[in-house]
Amino acid sequence: MPNFTWSYSALSLFQQCPRKYHRLKVVKDIKDKETHALIYGKEVHKAAEDYVRDGTPIPPQYAYIQQYVDPLKNLPGQKLCEYEMGLTRELEPCGFKDKDVWWRGIADLLIIDGEKATLIDYKTGKSSAYADIKQLELLSLATFKHFPEVKKIKAGLVFFVAQDLVKAEYVDTQLHDIWAKWAPELLRLEKSYEVDVWNAKPNFTCRKFCPVTDCEHNGKGEWR
Repeated sequence: MPNFTWSYSALSLFQQCPRKYHRLKVVKDIKDKETHALIYGKEVHKAAEDYVRDGTPIPPQYAYIQQYVDPLKNLPGQKLCEYEMGLTRELEPCGFKDKDVWWRGIADLLIIDGEKATLIDYKTGKSSAYADIKQLELLSLATFKHFPEVKKIKAGLVFFVAQDLVKAEYVDTQLHDIWAKWAPELLRLEKSYEVDVWNAKPNFTCRKFCPVTDCEHNGKGEWR
């Protein structure tokens, strides 16, 4: 059985293009550029983390996020910022860097309050129209494993710039059903590792955004 680790973002990259995934995550002979949007997102995440965890004042340029972070900061429970979680292949909880870690995920904000938990992922995109809660699913599964006392999770994507909140709820009895949805794509990823075949999949990033410049699709028009 192939030995690899994965995360939500890594699997999403594989789904977008196996060849791109192979070059960035397996061979690692190229790196993706840090865009202005990515740098800005990291800075906003850090401002929210420092404010909730330590009470550090939010820098003036990001003051607009305080109205969204204050209600979270005031919720009861243990607040865990940028909380790292790992799962083994058997879906048992483990450390983020343990030798047997199979899946890794980081919760922007996790609040544990007895049998209830609040799980938040911060977003700095300009629109919430295509909000994707799949990452919340995985982080919720890990939360149930790492905190077995938790029975219900209220989760949300907080869009600071778009001024929106996309909500989701999970209960521990959903564990099996939610995990089953991820099995087909994980089998595809595992098969690529096993046979070492990473076919290119033309997509919207080919034209301007893909760092795999030696691919035959790089620089081509958008794929439909």
